[in-house]
Amino acid sequence: MKLTKTFKSFFENEKSGGLLLLFVTLVSLYLANSSFQTEYVAFWEKDLGGHSITHWINDGLMTIFFLLIGLELEREIYHGELSSIKNASLPLMAALGGMLVPAGIFLALNYGTATQNGAGIPMATDIAFAIGILSLLGNKVPPSLKVFLTALAVIDDLGAIIVIAIFYTTSISFINLGIALAIWGFLFILNRKKVNNLIPYLVGGAFMWYFMLNSGVHATITGVILAFVIPFGDGGEKSVSYKLQHFLHQPVAFLILPLFAIANTCIAIESDWHEGLNHPNTFGIVLGLVIGKPLGILLFSFLGVSAGLCALPKKLKWPHILGAGMLGGIGFTMSIFITILAFKDPETIVFSKIAILIASVLSGIFGFVYLKYVLKKNPKKEIHPEVSGPLSHDN
Repeated sequence: MKLTKTFKSFFENEKSGGLLLLFVTLVSLYLANSSFQTEYVAFWEKDLGGHSITHWINDGLMTIFFLLIGLELEREIYHGELSSIKNASLPLMAALGGMLVPAGIFLALNYGTATQNGAGIPMATDIAFAIGILSLLGNKVPPSLKVFLTALAVIDDLGAIIVIAIFYTTSISFINLGIALAIWGFLFILNRKKVNNLIPYLVGGAFMWYFMLNSGVHATITGVILAFVIPFGDGGEKSVSYKLQHFLHQPVAFLILPLFAIANTCIAIESDWHEGLNHPNTFGIVLGLVIGKPLGILLFSFLGVSAGLCALPKKLKWPHILGAGMLGGIGFTMSIFITILAFKDPETIVFSKIAILIASVLSGIFGFVYLKYVLKKNPKKEIHPEVSGPLSHDN
């Protein structure tokens, strides 16, 4: 199987970024529970222009992360795994199951309670961490599994973005929203007029972010919708979209996501922390991610193939799908992001973050150990590199 240069670059950056995320998370947790605890926690809560440093990272820098996700999604739609119904159907079905089943498990435990708003938390997958763990398995991993997991995670993030836009918007200022959308419309016209200078799109995007921030709709949505008006052209290396996407990979992987992880895992863990886990909210998060994710991904993939809606790619077997589903349970970045939107109570947020960390660690360990065992049973010689296309399917 041939993997495109863009995909290889994306996979390599996400792999390294995932390992860096693991490191900075451990450092942040250590500092938040060391003799520097007071100063460390106070630093991230320090006021900067009316908002805390953490708030600027979550609402500002993370918009750039979502811009990169939007650019990746656009490329997948035009030239990648999502460019045809046949190719897109399997990861689409898998992602659908990976969102609905975990949310269902969470709601089964929390419906009608004060924490039912957290149903979106176990729906998310952290691309960087999932790919980082998969990369530890080396060249035993079939290329089709790498592409499947990446496409699954990208669609999953799109689902999380939709959930944020619909369910985590409390009140809307239609004037500000209208101005933001008017700016987007103007940038769309520039796109249609084939204006290929990146500057007006970035300047317009900054103004759009400001009005979206004051509209009540979460400002990070700006990143995704901005991506779809940045000129894509033929998608080649000289296109505006490609250049921006290529430029953003490393800053996002090695600066923005680590900063987000550090700021949001600044958790002072008290001696009675385990008592907070005895709650339907934390049970729902852990069960949703650890059990719901692999179950939903495998079940919906199987139903899709059985119904003839999609096909299992060559050299990709059902045990591989289950292993990818386990890695899909690494919610981390996106799950923490949704937690901040879902809850206002600081104690609930802290216990939710602890549950996310526990579930993500368990999912990572289970997925790694299981796939290592499965791939050992399927030697490298069975993988045929001459198969071409994004994902070549059996007829």
